[in-house]
Amino acid sequence: MDKFELFLLGNQPTVSLGTTKIWSIVPPSESKTDNQTIQVASFESTSTLKEIAKKTNAEYFVLQVKAGLISVDEKELNSWINRASEANALLSYSNYYELSAEGKKELPTIAYTEGSIRDDFNFGPLVLIKTSALKGYIETSIPEYSYAGWYSFRLFMSRNGNVTKAENYVYSYEEPDLRASGAKQFDYVSPSNRARQIEMEQAATFHLKEIGALVSPPFKPAVFSESDFQVEASVIIPVRNRVKTLADAVNSVLNQKTNFNFNLIVIDNHSTDGTTELLKNIDDKRLVHIIPTRLDLGIGGCWNEGINHLGCGRFAVQLDSDDLYSDENTLQKVVDKFHSEQCAMVIGSYKMVNFNLEEIPPGVIDHREWTDNNGPNNALRINGLGAPRAFYTPVVRQIGFPNVSYGEDYAVAIAISGTYKLGRIYEPIYLCRRWDDNTDSNLSIDKVNAHNVFKDSLRDAEIKKRKKNNSGFTVE
Repeated sequence: MDKFELFLLGNQPTVSLGTTKIWSIVPPSESKTDNQTIQVASFESTSTLKEIAKKTNAEYFVLQVKAGLISVDEKELNSWINRASEANALLSYSNYYELSAEGKKELPTIAYTEGSIRDDFNFGPLVLIKTSALKGYIETSIPEYSYAGWYSFRLFMSRNGNVTKAENYVYSYEEPDLRASGAKQFDYVSPSNRARQIEMEQAATFHLKEIGALVSPPFKPAVFSESDFQVEASVIIPVRNRVKTLADAVNSVLNQKTNFNFNLIVIDNHSTDGTTELLKNIDDKRLVHIIPTRLDLGIGGCWNEGINHLGCGRFAVQLDSDDLYSDENTLQKVVDKFHSEQCAMVIGSYKMVNFNLEEIPPGVIDHREWTDNNGPNNALRINGLGAPRAFYTPVVRQIGFPNVSYGEDYAVAIAISGTYKLGRIYEPIYLCRRWDDNTDSNLSIDKVNAHNVFKDSLRDAEIKKRKKNNSGFTVE
């Protein structure tokens, strides 16, 4: 038996490893060039995995899971395979180099945990798989996925054995998708990817069921019995140095028309660009301007300042300092949804716009993948739940926000959704402004990795909590 074989996407003219068997996986539109070419309709399909299982006779195989040209360092490749074999890994991945017009740069990957359930986890373009794991997967009664074959398979491996990461840089890769990170992050909500997302949800749901972390209705309704609130709703805006956009955000709140009293709580996190002066010059009693005494607050810490303020209303409604409500009825629609469905949290839909408020791709983000029955499970597969987000104040006070400036809203949302009923508004009620000063417009690989490590840790903790709850243990 050979030690390993390679299965690469397309014809890879730069790859040559002596006598090692290299297979090319190509679409039906490309003709077969030799007996080591496999034609498949979808690289991510179950049928592709079945074809590989038929072809390989090696102990391990290397599979390319992302299109692009690959250059392999044979010495590093052999070292990777030997280490994976010593660890009895079912799945292994490594760091890699990215090649571009700017030269070669390191692309480090991050550790895989139980919380790495999201379907866009970056293993890099090449993964190393123990052939016996694939044979075992094929023998199970798996659905015929067109898009979620690889995703379903790697979840299977994570349930049944070791997933390891090699710290060395095994290969180089030419990335064909040169968009900034801020543009790529919305791919999963594009309507053109709907069929793919449905399959991904099915695979994730099955995985959560298998590990004992699936939650099911009925979810706990919110009972709005507490009456010690000065207003029915508070819009909360954490801000630091947004003098260019904050006036639009504030005006969109103060212009709301409602049948209840509301206020606006702005947590001004020690701005230095004129934001503070702008707020001080707004003459409206509904505006509560807070400058925290602490100097170490992230966005989550600012949210805690807002929800725990004595003036905070029964419902706390989010608005980012870059953004604005789409019309004067947004706040009324959010509060109506709370009361009509007894939700502990409400999430709306938003439209992507540029600085001048002109619609830009992908347009409306409505997260229609959410369902009342399975939304809380699918929330662990994706990196966001939508906006604007609104909370029943007693519940969100009990949970609290982590004191960070990324993922703080996601942490609270998955915690609430695993227990309480969550309401959705599918019409766009919010304008999400994309411009050069967005904090996530074009992140470095180190920042992307840090963000993903944090959100994976949130998912990891939530999965462990749900597993304990399902097993009958009480989780504080």
